[in-house]
Amino acid sequence: MPYPSEMRAARLLSLVLLLQTRGGMTAGQLAEELAVCERTVHRDVLALSEAGVPVYSDRGRGGGYRLLDGYRTRLTGLDRAEAEALFLSGVPGALREMGLHEVATAARLKAAAALPPGSRDAPRSAAQRFHLDAPGWFAGGDTPAALAPLARAVWGDHPVSTRYREANRELEPYGLVLKAGVWYLAAKSGERFLVYRVDRFTDVEVHDDRHFTRDPDLDLAAFWAERAAQFAKSLLTCRVTVNLSPSGLRALPSIADPAALPVALASVGEPDERGWVTVSLPVETVEVAFHQLLRFGPEAEVLAPAELRDRFADTARRLCAVYGVPGLATADRR
Repeated sequence: MPYPSEMRAARLLSLVLLLQTRGGMTAGQLAEELAVCERTVHRDVLALSEAGVPVYSDRGRGGGYRLLDGYRTRLTGLDRAEAEALFLSGVPGALREMGLHEVATAARLKAAAALPPGSRDAPRSAAQRFHLDAPGWFAGGDTPAALAPLARAVWGDHPVSTRYREANRELEPYGLVLKAGVWYLAAKSGERFLVYRVDRFTDVEVHDDRHFTRDPDLDLAAFWAERAAQFAKSLLTCRVTVNLSPSGLRALPSIADPAALPVALASVGEPDERGWVTVSLPVETVEVAFHQLLRFGPEAEVLAPAELRDRFADTARRLCAVYGVPGLATADRR
């Protein structure tokens, strides 16, 4: 655990870097970013000023703290763990697909050259220990032809004209997301932000001579998380009712779809004399539910729909035959 002096030193460096990257910030904004009170911000600014860092208060409307124009701090003093973490931040395959591999390689070489002697082998050390393989299993295929031009448009804030599913589109491309080996584009179409699969684009024309003004309120990570959650919920079009034993209820979080879990937990009824509870579980289809619920084994009893219950009863009979169990008492206890 870091000592208080180390924590303050890290906070002071963060404060300087925030002012360096954003140009100027109010005490309230700095306090929110650094998770401290405004009084602490004022004390930290005074300490930086006394240490020779040219930070000053810009009074008046829109004022705040700023660094003297032209001042830049150098990121020196990286320890070994920090240096290794630096070289874990990239996704080489994704950069290559976007046409940014050479740029990223040059940036890493520059960063490595600036490291202190004791950390110069950090890139090799990190590569020997960690590797990120983003695509899912059996998710082969060629890189979408539209990816590189779309990446160029995203970096340059250039609008694009393209065809998507045989329809012409005029888009403002905000960001790219790699999910389980599939590339998606978050883009503004008219007044709406939408998500598109990159492999479904054709005839992408990047308007390099034009720029669009980004909506500063769009947080790509938050936007993607919200849309991904909406998509996952949209797949859950069916409901099944099951009785779960105490062991089955404990296993529910590891078996149910993450998007279905909150609804399932909220539906848990009062336990019966055996401790079993009734749960309403959202699922994609009855077929998916069958394979999902098989994982509970004897810790779950399907109550509805009837076709799913009948399928489990038939499966139980067949298992008895396979394992030589002498007869099945009943296929339907209710």
